[in-house]
Order: sequence, then structure tokens, then C-alpha cells
Amino acid sequence: MDVYFSYPYTGGDFVPWGAAHLGALWVIALLALGLPALSPRRLPQAGALRRAARLGLAFLLLGNELFWHAWHAHFGLWTVQALLPLNLCNLLVFLSAFALLTRNQLAYEFVYLLGVPAASQVLLTPALGPFGFPHILFFQIFISHGGVVLAALLLTWVEGLRPASWRSVGRVATIALLYATGIFFLNPLLGGNYLFLAYKPPAATLLDWLGPWPWYILSMVGIGLALVVLMYLPFAIRDRRRYQARATRRLS
Repeated sequence: MDVYFSYPYTGGDFVPWGAAHLGALWVIALLALGLPALSPRRLPQAGALRRAARLGLAFLLLGNELFWHAWHAHFGLWTVQALLPLNLCNLLVFLSAFALLTRNQLAYEFVYLLGVPAASQVLLTPALGPFGFPHILFFQIFISHGGVVLAALLLTWVEGLRPASWRSVGRVATIALLYATGIFFLNPLLGGNYLFLAYKPPAATLLDWLGPWPWYILSMVGIGLALVVLMYLPFAIRDRRRYQARATRRLS
């Protein structure tokens, strides 16, 4: 059993789109599809169950993230250059847990508008390298990033939260850009590559399609803004239809 927690791991490299990868994605998808069953419309008397799901996912995310840091520290791999909780998905794990525990609107907007596309990218192209199934880090990365997606969907479909308006999009985009700018200037001081702003990760990711440094950074910003807008569009379309329906009723 210890071999599955070990470093280095000799059980085999991660295989992108292999059986284990696809299996993990299916598990996350099935959990997501099951969330609407917990909604007040489906289970009006199941408030305690909804609360247990919300708190359970929050503590799972926090425990999983703390384990990730503890594992690296145990093997002497934890460094300021790489493992401060400054990367987007690390922050989103904590924001997801906070949003689940408090239902804070701003935290939720970050998790939904930014967390779902960011975590989904990692789920599709996880940088696991030598840590294939069933090493513990295989499970850790899918729990953390899958948990961010599930947190956003649970808060939306079960708890009834939603981005308030187009101002939510502007607020999230502005804060994210300011944060990324700060990290860009912090990376040289730390000798790090947080947010992949100093160079691309060595493993194959979607960044490989976005050109060389520094141009891929501009591509990341453009794609990120487009995805945040795309995440809000279902709400914008629904609000527009409701507005038109109310206007039609007033005129009739």
C-alpha cells in the first residue's frame, strides 16, 4: 500500500485519455448529473441532506488540499517557488470551500465564472507526469479540480445562487486580471512560475496551442475573458427572455 503514496513512484506514468483518466471524468460527470436531485424542488424536505452535501464537499476539498501540501513536505518537495497557494486552482479550492460553508456571493461568482472553466481545463489535461493510477496524487488532482466544478454546480443548481448581473462578470474579470498582474511581477522575486506566467509547464497542456512566451499569456487572458462571459450567458439569455415575456404581458 505504501507504494501508492511513495516518491518516486514506479507504478507507471499517467496516461492521458486512458481508462483511468476517462473513468475519473465519468465519476465527476455522474456526480454532477446527480446534483439536481438534491434541489428543493425535487426534495423539499431534505434541507439537512443538502447541508450535509455542501459541508461534506467543503471539508473534502480542504482536507484534500492540505494533504497535497503535507505529501510534498513529507518528501522534501515543498518549495516557495512552486507550492505557495498562489496558482488559480489552489485559490479556487479555498474559495470553493468558503463559498460552500458561507454561500458568500462574491466567492461563488469566482468559483462559478472562473473556477468551472479553469478546473475543467486541468481535468481534461492534468499535469500528473509520472503519477499514474492508482498513485494518491492521481486521486488528489481529480478530487481538487472535480470538487471545484461540483461546488459551483451544487451552489447553482441546489442552493439557487447565480451571478447577479453583467457586473459580476466585470468584477470577476477585473480582480482576476489585477491578481495575475501582481503574480507576473512576483514570479521573478520568488523564482516561481505561478499561473504559468513565466513559462509553460513541462507536461502537455492546452497552453501548447497558444504560441510562445509571452504571447500565450495574451491568449490566456483573451480565452479566460471569453470563458467567463460564456459561463454567464445562460443567465443573461434567461433574464432577457423573462424581461421580454413581462413586456409582452404588459402590452397585452
